[in-house]
Amino acid sequence: MDSPTTRVLTLLELLQSADERTGADLADRLQVDARTLRRYVTKLKDLGVPVVSVRGRHGAYGLRPGAKLPPLMFSNDEAVALAVGLLFARRMGLSGANAGAGSAQTKLERVMPLALQTPLRAVGRAIQLDLAQPEGVIAPDVLLALSTATTQHSRVCLHYGTGTGATQRAFDCYGLAWRSGRWYAVGWCHLRGGLRSFRLDRITALEPMEFTFDPPLAFDVLRHLSVGLASLPRQHAITVLLKTTLEIAQARVFSTLGVLVPRADGVVLQAQADDLDWFARQLAALPFDFEVLEPAALRVALKDCAKRLQRLSEAPKPHKTSKNVLGPR
Repeated sequence: MDSPTTRVLTLLELLQSADERTGADLADRLQVDARTLRRYVTKLKDLGVPVVSVRGRHGAYGLRPGAKLPPLMFSNDEAVALAVGLLFARRMGLSGANAGAGSAQTKLERVMPLALQTPLRAVGRAIQLDLAQPEGVIAPDVLLALSTATTQHSRVCLHYGTGTGATQRAFDCYGLAWRSGRWYAVGWCHLRGGLRSFRLDRITALEPMEFTFDPPLAFDVLRHLSVGLASLPRQHAITVLLKTTLEIAQARVFSTLGVLVPRADGVVLQAQADDLDWFARQLAALPFDFEVLEPAALRVALKDCAKRLQRLSEAPKPHKTSKNVLGPR
């Protein structure tokens, strides 16, 4: 850092990147002493930047929230993270997200240095995301309200619509998740008296209630969804013994296929399926041995799959060509 102006701008960037930083940390990063740091802080205050001092043993500095700030300063890594995040926002089934992400991208490019503007535009045009197509569109205010209720442990009243009608229920939201093209809220449903998952695109309205709750410690929303989706009742109940460890099974079996339960001689895969031929193909792709415990029809489907693969693996037979015999002229 060659000039005081450069250090003042760097100080602003550091303050914007954290709630607060100690004076010792800022001075070390700027390579200045404490007295010079205080002079730079005064310079920012003179420019209208709302820097606040936090009293303590070592002292700290931060920016007052909600105040009008000069244009934000982003590092290259931060700019790339924002650009890629905006790509995801366009594909997550949020109402108005495509237009909002586009305008945010424009604003981001406007404040970027010229050297970053071209690469950021390239990120938006070149990258394609392999995400499940959203099934249903949700309103951003529903996502924001449930996120707030989750972090504040506040109960809400859900107005929930299904194919059979609409219901109202008190709900303690433990967390939100995006899975297989849908947004879900997972938590305790007071109408049913148990853990339930609700699709956000079916929530027609929600209202805050004057109750709070204590969520379970270390609740895994995605794990609950995986088990729930894999356990939905279907035509065939399936049990397969995988001859491997739980760690390897978790890495190679996608979570919606079934529930993995470790035991002494391997890992048991418990699943539900309507199409046994499809399930047989999923098993055939596994790199380790397995044993079908039930149903017997799945073993038949595996044999049919093996016969098809055997037929496809054989070399093609040469085609016979007919000889055209010409008689004497």
